[in-house]
Amino acid sequence: MARAGDMTNLVAPPYDVIPEQDLAHYRGLSPYNVVRLIRPGSAYEGAGRSFNAWLDDRILEPDPASMYVHEVTYDGGVRRDLVAALRLQPYSDRVVLPHERTHLGPKADRLALTRAVRASLEPLWFLYDGGQTELPTLLEKVAARAAAVSFTGPEGTHDRLWVISDPAIHDSVHAALESLPLLIADGHHRYETALAYAEEVGGGPDDPSRFTLALLTDLADPGLAVLPTHRVMKSAIAVTGGEPTGSLEETLAALPGRVAAGTYRAGKFQVLPLEGDVAVQELHEQVIDNLLGKRSAEDQILYTRDPEQAVRWVDEGEGVAAFFLDAPDLRQVLRLAQKGKTLPQKATYFHPKPPSGMVFDRLERGRRL
Repeated sequence: MARAGDMTNLVAPPYDVIPEQDLAHYRGLSPYNVVRLIRPGSAYEGAGRSFNAWLDDRILEPDPASMYVHEVTYDGGVRRDLVAALRLQPYSDRVVLPHERTHLGPKADRLALTRAVRASLEPLWFLYDGGQTELPTLLEKVAARAAAVSFTGPEGTHDRLWVISDPAIHDSVHAALESLPLLIADGHHRYETALAYAEEVGGGPDDPSRFTLALLTDLADPGLAVLPTHRVMKSAIAVTGGEPTGSLEETLAALPGRVAAGTYRAGKFQVLPLEGDVAVQELHEQVIDNLLGKRSAEDQILYTRDPEQAVRWVDEGEGVAAFFLDAPDLRQVLRLAQKGKTLPQKATYFHPKPPSGMVFDRLERGRRL
């Protein structure tokens, strides 16, 4: 890693949250910034050549069989994650659980990149309920040592990384996780891409292509932050049965602990009670999907994490009504996923995102990184 320079200049956010206008910034940080691999445009083969050149020039150095502990400190707290190669399993096995629907376009793009680079370039983010396991204690013991790498993350976070090369700890991690379902937090498209690539390449059950790079976080980690994403409808609608409120602040304050959505239309705020367990799902099933009919949500809904922005869009005529949500209860989301139910697009936004570029996993037979 010393040849590549400071890790701060090598990492970037996940590929799908980097605005187009920020690509030049990350490219300018270093000739070895990961954005050159994860956002190559249509130059997939060029990304593959760059990755192989970095290996040949020892910019990237292989580790022995390892897991990693990643810790991120940010304004809202501290979160600790496990980074490891995760065995791919079809959704039908009910071990890896999706909670959002996917689209074909992103999967085609990521599959073309995987074919060219033959590596898992970014960790997919998974959540598990580890309260009855020894995983928290294991990670705590590892993090008591000096970190292998410390750096500043793309969102201004303080990140540290520890290498776990002890086979005994690996065995303990396997034992703790083997019976737990894993909820995909971020990376639904990339997980399905990894499944498609594994089937395309073939190989035995322990072939590298049968695994993907994973970052795993305990649902109970106090530093795990999930933010709501609010919706603005572009088309005229009628909202009835709501409880009037006097302001945006009052509306948002009324949502925690309830299955309800706030609304703003024609200068008036309301709280709309909903039946069910998870507000974002019930809002779509009971209200939004009925309003959309056969029209595409992508064409009719604007999304923002800033509730004041949602109000401005309505006031400025970009939309006609805003719906405000509280962050979903992740254990409820896990229970729904275990029943085979998925949530609408942009139901969750986990923060801060794990940086890409810390660790790669090569998918060629007999070779791991």
